[in-house]
Amino acid sequence: MMFRQNVGSIDRGIRAIAGIVLLISTFVLLNGFWKTLAAVMAVILLITAIFGVCPLYSALGIDTTPTKPAAKH
Repeated sequence: MMFRQNVGSIDRGIRAIAGIVLLISTFVLLNGFWKTLAAVMAVILLITAIFGVCPLYSALGIDTTPTKPAAKH
């Protein structure tokens, strides 16, 4: 199943930064359950940032991509 891109560029940038910060924190700050949770969240954020598709957004009907104005004839 192919999903349509629904994550805009600003949203993707925020996700990428948050994913990198979480990934770094898994190696530096966290232990146990929190380390695992942060690692999983980091991977999810980075994947959605790379591909621009968020299944949760699709389920909730959210789309942060810019809309193009209708062509004038």
